[in-house]
Amino acid sequence: MKYHEDNLVPHKAALINPAANVVNEDVCLPAALIKKSALENNIRWMQHYADTRGVSLAPHGKTTMTPWIFQQQQQAGAWAIGVGSAWQASIAMASGIKRVLMVNQLVGKANLTLIARLKQKYPDIDYLCCVDSIANAQALSAFFNAQGQTLDVLIELGVTGGRCGCRSAAQALELAESISGLPGLRLRGLELYEGVLHGDNPQPAVEALLRDAAALACQLERFVDGEFLLTGAGSVWYDVVCNVWLAAPKPANCRIAIRPGCYITHDKGIYQQAQDALMARDSSACDAGGDLVSALELAALVQSVPEADRAIVNFGKRDSAFDAGLPQPIAHYRQGKALPAPTALMETVGIMDQHAMLKLKPGAQLQVGDVLLFSTSHPCLTFDKWQALLLVDDNYNVLAELATAF
Repeated sequence: MKYHEDNLVPHKAALINPAANVVNEDVCLPAALIKKSALENNIRWMQHYADTRGVSLAPHGKTTMTPWIFQQQQQAGAWAIGVGSAWQASIAMASGIKRVLMVNQLVGKANLTLIARLKQKYPDIDYLCCVDSIANAQALSAFFNAQGQTLDVLIELGVTGGRCGCRSAAQALELAESISGLPGLRLRGLELYEGVLHGDNPQPAVEALLRDAAALACQLERFVDGEFLLTGAGSVWYDVVCNVWLAAPKPANCRIAIRPGCYITHDKGIYQQAQDALMARDSSACDAGGDLVSALELAALVQSVPEADRAIVNFGKRDSAFDAGLPQPIAHYRQGKALPAPTALMETVGIMDQHAMLKLKPGAQLQVGDVLLFSTSHPCLTFDKWQALLLVDDNYNVLAELATAF
């Protein structure tokens, strides 16, 4: 921690003035911003959607890895927080989250040791992870039984060519039979992630996988004492997951949990497209009132206008996602005053580590030192570039610095 003691700023978007306003240049730019009003809207909307459909919400926390956001989701009614690793589970538990779904396999001695210590430190927290092989189940059994602990697990169902998960119902049933005879393990249900299915029209394949999972859950029911957890759904197909599983035969004492993550800040790119498609096919989403809105923005400075039709802005790949579309300018400020929206006058056309290149159209009036605000696509890969994000009001006054834990 000596670095922070000796350094004038704790992170790259540091506040220079206590009462900071982003567009007044009181913050070291670039900076990642979260609009508080939009964030609250998204938390409220998705919780209402889950409640209306009669399913539980277990948002995937790996999107933000921001403890304060985890807490807001739980306070709004989230049944659990989803994570992808033992480290992420430790952050969720330390944040006060009461149920943690690690929708991934737990492997490796150090990771097993960490989870055992977490279970000892937080005995009241409900922790579950996934298994998809007898070898992994046996290793988990041997380790946790030696600790005098019981590990709750979900069998993961996968698809050919996908990532983890049993490739057939027969394999899953064989695994369940094995788990039932292993000390230190308790089977709680079935997990999948339908988002691994792609193509021009993946919905039929998604629905088929979900029907197969519901049928498999009925076969697995005899291995589970008490509530059976059936969980899936990323940020694209959560309506389809609800539709298929709510209609399908399933275990009598079955809890369906959906796990969208990117809804929390949404975007103006791939997840806006996915949400538009969802709203078009799901009347219950429309009936919920309102919609998800983009809450994550990037603030940056114009640092050079070397050509009449070209400007360079001081953010790059180290600051923002760029895999699903480049950040695009949505607002323009000069000396704290708003100028006309730049969307029709300029476009981000290139990005390097610390530079973004804008193509300027006739009429664009950019000057060195101007502040531009950018929308983004795929929030996961913007969050992980920042030690802290700035929570702002609609006038870009900084309300709080939100620490991340990547």
